[in-house]
Amino acid sequence: MIAGRFSRAVVALVGVYSWAMTSTPPDQTVNPVTPGVSIDHPGVTELFALLAYGEVAAFYRLTDEARMAPNLAGRINMASMAAAEMYHYEMLRDALDQRGVDVVPAMTRYASALENYHRLTTPSTWLEALVKTYVGDALAADFYLEIADALPAEAASVVRAVLSETGHSQFVVAEVKAAVTASDKQRHRLALWSRRLLGEAITQAQFVLADHDELVDLVVSSPEGLLRLTEFFDRLQRTHNARMRELGLA
Repeated sequence: MIAGRFSRAVVALVGVYSWAMTSTPPDQTVNPVTPGVSIDHPGVTELFALLAYGEVAAFYRLTDEARMAPNLAGRINMASMAAAEMYHYEMLRDALDQRGVDVVPAMTRYASALENYHRLTTPSTWLEALVKTYVGDALAADFYLEIADALPAEAASVVRAVLSETGHSQFVVAEVKAAVTASDKQRHRLALWSRRLLGEAITQAQFVLADHDELVDLVVSSPEGLLRLTEFFDRLQRTHNARMRELGLA
């Protein structure tokens, strides 16, 4: 489960953090308003819808980028990832159906931001496509699993299943690392590309959160509230740097 996750994660991630920092004075202790998140919380539906559109968008993007692969093995790996995305979309579709929600109109509300992100970060080479795929998998898994810890068990199980590791992303590490080890030029270029991905994602995240208060409330309704989110954002940067080192880009 890889490709669409970067867009899905940051669509909520940085915008929520920015909102939290401007909404809570630094010298005040945050006390949660509620003891937890109800299964009927509207943010759960919004989260499922956001994830669902990310899966569909990822499927089409992966099938397009598979054509950039220099060999059959690369195309097969991309095709396998695309298949996993659609399987996870179907899980989310069914979860929304059980909540009495039609998946298409629900997820369409997120189309503009996700498509704009992909438009601004269209890879021009196979290696750029691989870096975008790998970074996206890691960032989204971090963020959504953090949210899952605060969700009711039923909703959390859906999120964790959608984020289940398929193992396909590991081929990216070997290929990118080999390329950047052989070429300092490639290493510098892909390091810049990775920073650009994060920067563009932050911009789109801020736009989306401004229009979807339910997602913000879903996070801050957890027992740890804003404090947990702030600490998570700090951890995110550290883990992102570690993954850059894993790819040989730092």
